[in-house]
Amino acid sequence: MKIEAEWMRGGTSKCWVFEAGHLGEGTSLDSLLPRVFGSPDSRQIDGVGGATSTTSKAMILHRPDDEGIDVDFTFAQVGIEEAAVDWGSNCGNCSAVVGLYAIEKGWVVPAGDVTRIVTRNTNTGQVIIQRVATPAGALPIVPDAQMPGVPFPGYRVGLGFQDPAGKTTGALLPTGSATDTITAGGTRWTVSMVDAGAPVVIVRAEDLGLDPARYENWQAGVELQLDTLDQIRRQAAVRMGLAPTTAQAARAIPKLAIAAAPAAARVADQAQAVDGSDINVMMLSMGRPHPALAITGSIALTLAARTPGTVLHHMTGGTQGAALKLRTPAGVLETWTEEKDGAVIVGVDRTARTIATTVIHLPEALGNAAEEALAGATR
Repeated sequence: MKIEAEWMRGGTSKCWVFEAGHLGEGTSLDSLLPRVFGSPDSRQIDGVGGATSTTSKAMILHRPDDEGIDVDFTFAQVGIEEAAVDWGSNCGNCSAVVGLYAIEKGWVVPAGDVTRIVTRNTNTGQVIIQRVATPAGALPIVPDAQMPGVPFPGYRVGLGFQDPAGKTTGALLPTGSATDTITAGGTRWTVSMVDAGAPVVIVRAEDLGLDPARYENWQAGVELQLDTLDQIRRQAAVRMGLAPTTAQAARAIPKLAIAAAPAAARVADQAQAVDGSDINVMMLSMGRPHPALAITGSIALTLAARTPGTVLHHMTGGTQGAALKLRTPAGVLETWTEEKDGAVIVGVDRTARTIATTVIHLPEALGNAAEEALAGATR
């Protein structure tokens, strides 16, 4: 089997991009994608996966018949140690490749200095309005836009999530409360559970013994508490209606974010002078600290900061303006909020570029050599 694909970077993630028509009629993607990526194997040595959660991702695109939507896309988080695919959420970073792909393939004709592409994520039904920089009606010959967490430039892509609240669970606050109490590891934790962009459970850094003034030391402290954090996340999955039991909670959702306001002693000098951040945040991805920040998670954090009673609202005092600056391990990420035609749009700017155009070779027929390894793959 030979599969046409593009290898693209979107934001701080890399993903393989497929057109739906190139994947074969009647082929189970729950079986196909793990084999293509080389799972189950921590190295993904016999596939195209990058052996990390931020590089074991796929985007499947097609052109819809619906008027007003330019591109539909489905996101797949492909397991690494397990031959499974998680379809339960979207990836905001990888979403940034969709508009660029549409322009490069001629699906959308550039218009003006900024080309607007209306995309829809089929995992969640979320409409994302993408704005790709096309000065003088064309992509720049050499991409020149920079972003935190990526050493090289790409094409600038603005992602505007239209009315993002409740796309997965049906409500911004799935439990009906701005804060809830979860017991895990013998401790009671006050958390906020929010669904916007993706479902996220937010934990206060101080409750984990993390010093807001020593953000650079957070990862070591978080690594020691991953089991407890996963217990919190799994209980949140049940509370949010995402899983019937903690054992059945998916690895990708809900996401878990650890947050704190910049330390008071640093606000007047270093913290504000260096990066001007409103919130220090570290997010977990597939059970490990994320090297940057999930964009869908940043959308949830933005609306959480604007919702009275949440732990983030207490941290910011609810005084932030149109922009919210989130300090991440890769640098400061800024989100923005606006209202247009009665809709709330929460957005963030990313960069994207195509790394390679290729044909992926799958030597054996699925159901033979791969049958046992793929037995656990479920949608």
